[in-house]
Amino acid sequence: MAAISRSATLAARKQLSAASSVCRTCRQQQRRQYSSNLVPPPPAPPAAGYTALPSRRLIAVAGPDAAKFLQGVITANIASAETRAQQTGLYAAFLNATGRILHDVFIYPDVAGLGGGAAAAQEQAGTRYLIEVDANEAERLAKHIKRYKLRAKLDVRLLAVGEATVWHAWNDSGKPITTDTATLNTTTRDPRTPGLGYRLVRAQDAPPQLDLDATTEDSYTIRRYLQGVAEGQDEIIREHGLPQETNMDYMNGIDYHKGCYVGQELTIRTKHRGVVRKRILPCMIYDVDRAAPQTLQYRPEEDLNHGLESLPAESIPRETSIGRSGKRGRSAGKWLKGIGNVGLGLCRLEIMTDIVLPGETAASTFDPADEFLLQWGEEDRNNAVKIKAFVPEWLRNGLNEASGR
Repeated sequence: MAAISRSATLAARKQLSAASSVCRTCRQQQRRQYSSNLVPPPPAPPAAGYTALPSRRLIAVAGPDAAKFLQGVITANIASAETRAQQTGLYAAFLNATGRILHDVFIYPDVAGLGGGAAAAQEQAGTRYLIEVDANEAERLAKHIKRYKLRAKLDVRLLAVGEATVWHAWNDSGKPITTDTATLNTTTRDPRTPGLGYRLVRAQDAPPQLDLDATTEDSYTIRRYLQGVAEGQDEIIREHGLPQETNMDYMNGIDYHKGCYVGQELTIRTKHRGVVRKRILPCMIYDVDRAAPQTLQYRPEEDLNHGLESLPAESIPRETSIGRSGKRGRSAGKWLKGIGNVGLGLCRLEIMTDIVLPGETAASTFDPADEFLLQWGEEDRNNAVKIKAFVPEWLRNGLNEASGR
């Protein structure tokens, strides 16, 4: 039995170190063969632009009890005087009873009655809303609301694709984005991070009238990754993570002072008594033979110049474990999703960053010299890239302020 155990251990170690034991030339040949069928990564996003978001869909909720019902099932405060006065959207999440995220959403007042039918007949302020959600999860959320509305007086309808469209616009120069408000249902400054841009909701799928150039959803996604913003259930895994692990507590997605809602107990307990050791962070992947990057940058031209030798982030399976390069020990986190050489990972702060957790005087296990590795694939075709996590300034400032530093 001891011999079998030792053999299994040696085999496991051999598999874990396969990528580093293969010579550089062979590894490059393997990657060229693997990447020959891959599409080159998209170009870097422009400093200003707008795009439709086909990855998002809208659900109309309308009725006298719409606001009251939503107040009891989301993390944000839809009934606050500020929200009602502004008549703009807010960012929130639906949780399950144990405080895990079901859906990350935006909720907008349906000013123009895009919900149609019963929604258009509700003229009283605060009785009709549009819920923006991951397109792949829209039917599930609509059924979830219908199941739990019980006797609440409200109607729920999933809008057809093209019936109304979500857009996102940004301008890094700081100039205000001018819109034709007559053609828009709502314009909302994205509250998740500074400078991320604006959310626009428009009837049908015709583009809004903006003084910006149209671009693709990939540009928006890359901008999100560089700012460390996860979106949708491909990145915020359903019923797995706490809202604090996705940084909703610093992205204006949680109101700790509102009344009861589903999942509130664990959310409040985590804030006051728990320590959030894992958070979603922007990450940069790089070849195992290259030096660690010092700044977070999207570099599609680098992959093209090297013949796509570095495996793009799209090829890395979701939830691939992050390990320490050349060291053994517990997992440092999980890979979520990416484009080109950037993406998002659920990272252990005390291992992958210099963030000092509450109640501690120093980052206990963090070593600036450590490098981290993603490995995946079968034993005879093991793929590997190194990965480095970065803490966005907005998140670092929030964590420091919360800990009194």
